[in-house]
Amino acid sequence: MAVRADRTRAMVTTDLPRWLWIPAAAGFAFLLIPLAALVARADWGGFWGLLTSEAALDALGLSVRTALVSTALCLVIGIPLATVFARARFPGLQVVRALVLVPLVLPPVVGGIALLYAFGRRGLVGQALTPFGVQIPFTEVAVVMAQTFVALPFLVMSVEGALRSAGTRYGAVAATLGASPVRVLWRVTLPLIAPGILSGAILSFSRALGEFGATLAFAGSLQGVTRTLPLQVYLVRESDSASAVALSLVLIVLAVAGVVLAYRPRRVAT
Repeated sequence: MAVRADRTRAMVTTDLPRWLWIPAAAGFAFLLIPLAALVARADWGGFWGLLTSEAALDALGLSVRTALVSTALCLVIGIPLATVFARARFPGLQVVRALVLVPLVLPPVVGGIALLYAFGRRGLVGQALTPFGVQIPFTEVAVVMAQTFVALPFLVMSVEGALRSAGTRYGAVAATLGASPVRVLWRVTLPLIAPGILSGAILSFSRALGEFGATLAFAGSLQGVTRTLPLQVYLVRESDSASAVALSLVLIVLAVAGVVLAYRPRRVAT
């Protein structure tokens, strides 16, 4: 009992300067007050009716569906990218890594314009696809591509960090026992970093779900086709503020749930 009490005190006590709590509380309030204002503004009496309107359901269904596909794509291409960044060594590696992470700091609308110039009818790649009748912009595929473009860096960073934390010791031991690189990857490395992969996937899904700028520039806003939930909020914010608030709260709840799941405390093995 005494040992448990000592552990509890160790978790509660801190050596932080007391004055540090003041700017920390100010930062928390700065982020919390706008969210509280949305909650206060919501029309709770008609909340369910606003969420079940045809336009809202179309936008929500499209957002969830495309975000799931985007997350799957991020896993397929993001895990190999992160593995290369964490394990490989070649000239220009840091430049390649920086380019992959550019969407983190790039305005989303710029990313959408870049995708349009790459895959549009007269784009760098799109002009080669046009003769075959393949047109990507302003389709559901464009929504998925825009979401993947902005969400991929989140998965890459999470998985790369997990790989660096895990180190190479277990893989090296498996290799000395005769395991091939492919076997080491599937039986040792990936299970070892599974929590990091899960966190990255949740963050990528949340980011894809909230994507706005790149989607608008590359996919447009066609109801039932490319109008995602963030676009629906933007379009009705003035004509139907109650719906905009209700849909915004849905996005906030989903975002908070994603962050909580991605950064939930993990039990440490003893």
